[in-house]
Amino acid sequence: MLHINDLTYRIEGRPLFEQATLAIYEGSKVGLVGRNGTGKSTLFRLIKQDISPDDGEINLRKNMRLGVVDQEVPSGPQSLLDTVLIADTERTALLEEAETAHDPIRIAEIHTRLADISAYSAESRAGSILSGLGFNGDDQLLPCSEFSGGWRMRVALAAMLFAQPDMLLLDEPTNYLDVEGAVWLENHIRKYPGTALIISHDRDFLNEAVTHIAHLRGRKLYNYPGNYNNFERQLAEQNRLNMALMGKQEDERRKLEAFVTRFKAKASKAKQAQSRVKRLEKMAPIATIISDPIAPIVLEGPERALNPPIIRFDKVKLGYGDLVVLKNLEQRIDHDDRIGLLGKNGQGKSTFAKAIMGEISPLEDGFIKRHKKLRIGYFAQHQIDALNPRASAYDHIVDLMPDATEAQRRARLAAFGLGVKNAETAAGDLSGGEKARLLFSLIGFHKPHLLVLDEPANHLDIDSRAELIKSLNQYEGAVLIISHDRNLLESVVDRLWLVNNGTVKNYDGSLEDYRNFQLEKEKNHNKQNSNEENSRKRSRQDRADARKKIAPLKRIAEKIEMKIQTAQTDLNAIDKALTAKDLFTLNPDKAVKLGQKRVELTKIIELLEEDWLGALETYETAKAELDA
Repeated sequence: MLHINDLTYRIEGRPLFEQATLAIYEGSKVGLVGRNGTGKSTLFRLIKQDISPDDGEINLRKNMRLGVVDQEVPSGPQSLLDTVLIADTERTALLEEAETAHDPIRIAEIHTRLADISAYSAESRAGSILSGLGFNGDDQLLPCSEFSGGWRMRVALAAMLFAQPDMLLLDEPTNYLDVEGAVWLENHIRKYPGTALIISHDRDFLNEAVTHIAHLRGRKLYNYPGNYNNFERQLAEQNRLNMALMGKQEDERRKLEAFVTRFKAKASKAKQAQSRVKRLEKMAPIATIISDPIAPIVLEGPERALNPPIIRFDKVKLGYGDLVVLKNLEQRIDHDDRIGLLGKNGQGKSTFAKAIMGEISPLEDGFIKRHKKLRIGYFAQHQIDALNPRASAYDHIVDLMPDATEAQRRARLAAFGLGVKNAETAAGDLSGGEKARLLFSLIGFHKPHLLVLDEPANHLDIDSRAELIKSLNQYEGAVLIISHDRNLLESVVDRLWLVNNGTVKNYDGSLEDYRNFQLEKEKNHNKQNSNEENSRKRSRQDRADARKKIAPLKRIAEKIEMKIQTAQTDLNAIDKALTAKDLFTLNPDKAVKLGQKRVELTKIIELLEEDWLGALETYETAKAELDA
């Protein structure tokens, strides 16, 4: 399916890949992992042939269709459903050709191919994919232009999945999804009939959706069978063996060096000493697999806890103008709460978070009471976007620490993994992970009593996510997290709130219960769709059988019509003969016979037309009953 052989590629002289090799076989689902900045997205560009390698080759199976989510997301007047349907270019082309084709053989070929690619169930399949990604039936009929960029990215993903390419290339596909969408996607990818290569830092997704892990490290690619947990076990074992081997090698090195030092001056031992020198020179060092330390994320809690509750909602209704998003809110947050906020995107999670922050006020009579000394640290995508793109990380810290020394400011940045290399880089030129670390540094500066984190892990690789989990578990304050990363939620929170049906309520089950609930909903939805499709198939078959039964009626009418046409042709010939010059003078007998024949044909045509009208009425009545 895909073979990468001795791939070498450099950016501005810096090598990203050096003789990297990887084979991906048909039907496999491969998760591509590695630290941020190691070249995962660049590898996708090489596979797509957007750029060319410096050396080596990338071989794709001939005529293989690659599936990629375009950066140009759909935004026109077409409905979501139509946008997804036209993504299957073969189906679209065949349907257009079927409208104009006249050759019976070609028409038969078109409909046979349409049946082969399940074109007649296309709307059902497209609707199911859109539903899994969070669009209800009404949403699917709306134009793409009515949705935000994040939602349109989902439409682009739905269109690509619907087209069913031979190989999917997905770069962080869960970043725009909620927990429900991520669960649906991992289930869909697992069952996908084609092949997939997926860049992801979502541990749960990689555990549930993939069959192999491709690890990019040290400018090379390493393939491991199984899911992410299995890869991690293999990596740890490989590292342990390498450490043991490295210990043995060091023992041997010391012995060789001791022998050389002891005997290199003795003529009788000179050759043996020289051979040991050569062995020392050829002894390649054994590197450990995990050698780069992960940059820290240090979040300090408040010096003193506040008396509970630090926030209380009393009969709160939230919304924008006349639009009510949430109502009947009766929640409270205490100083040591760890809360995970669940619910589909669009149900009101971000609205709830904005109310906590005081960015929006309650509608009508309800109120939100906050402790007067409460400090809140808020992490959200729009907060990242609000960073001054022209100011460096150091400039941002200067604004917070105007009286501090340069050493203190740089130490602050270093505590979040922003060292000398990137402290002076403009925020607009930082990577997504570096921007996230800068924002963590800013929101944690005043030692908040409450952290409100909206998708905090989106730009972090797996190792950085582990560091964030460690930091949050050491943080002594309240935490409210909105995230599709179930590993982050399971590791940090001890309470779950569900945003659904216009309100927020406690969810008593675990995240695994919630995942299983979503899978069961999807299973029931698919079963319902299957039943509806089977019903449609039966209906189509019944209609086909009915058409077969009324076909003889149509043929009777057609045969009578052909007899009428033949008789009319004969009648036209007689009329032409009767107009011959001097016919009645020169050949009166023939004229009389032609006149008699004309009378007979006229009567026959009249009788045939009566029969034809009766047969046609019988056929059309039967057809009308069939179409009803």
